Amino acid sequence: MAGVCAGRIVVITGAGRGLGRSYALAFAREGAKVVVNDLGTSLAGAGRDTATAQAVVDEIRSAGGEAVANGDDVSEWDGAGRIIATAIEHFGGLDVVVNNAGVVRDRMFVSATVEEWDATMKVHLRGHFCVARHAVDYWRACAKQGKPVDARIINTSSGAGLNGSMAQSAYSAAKGGIATLTLVQAAELGRYGITANALAPAARTRMTEQAFAEKMKRPDSGFDVQDPDNIAPAVVWLGSAESREVTGCVFELEGGKIMIDRGWSDGPAIDKQARWQPAEVGAAVRKLLAERPAPKKVYGT
Repeated sequence: MAGVCAGRIVVITGAGRGLGRSYALAFAREGAKVVVNDLGTSLAGAGRDTATAQAVVDEIRSAGGEAVANGDDVSEWDGAGRIIATAIEHFGGLDVVVNNAGVVRDRMFVSATVEEWDATMKVHLRGHFCVARHAVDYWRACAKQGKPVDARIINTSSGAGLNGSMAQSAYSAAKGGIATLTLVQAAELGRYGITANALAPAARTRMTEQAFAEKMKRPDSGFDVQDPDNIAPAVVWLGSAESREVTGCVFELEGGKIMIDRGWSDGPAIDKQARWQPAEVGAAVRKLLAERPAPKKVYGT
């Protein structure tokens, strides 16, 4: 199939439903060969099936595309290795990893448990690490053998990770960590021909329908801003050869909007050129707060 990703080999985690499914179908339409990874679990991470991923594979194949299913756990080191091996064994290589798999444990901080915290961190942060780490091992080996590498890591952060979100302390912390991980990957991996970017997508998924039910309602008519298919075109382009100069960016995507975040930058400062006395600090901080641009509010406040 012709398209901007013709011949590209793509791994997408959590691709059985929602945004991941939209990405898988869009990549396939643009000529990519797709590994559809999904555990088929509930939103809370319970249960497991192979049918969820296979249904997306069947849809891609029925449209003339190439795809294979994988049911390994992104957060387990060996399982993540098998996800990457699936691409190499079935399609002969790997060009793109889209880290999309996730779970959510909505809970106010005062009620959060260590078990919920660990489960959220494991899938999001450890899962992003494990899958990308195996992919990078493959790409580095290719580079050392003199083979051309034009690879992409596309991570999934969130507005919650960039701004914070009420009742989502674990999820927000994990997603913020993913944004920073992306910056480090971009800085370290460019020498091997690997770019790293992150997404903060806003769309209708099992997670967002639960957390933002009113906002995620389907409109009776007109443009459906929250349709997950709206996010896929930018993700596919980021996975293409055309995006090789773009790295270290966080893209906020919603409906027809594409926004690149400014990222961390220095704010206003006062340098006394000497040690501060505690009684002096308050006035200096109030002055700096007055000069600092107003930050975006935490979601839900």
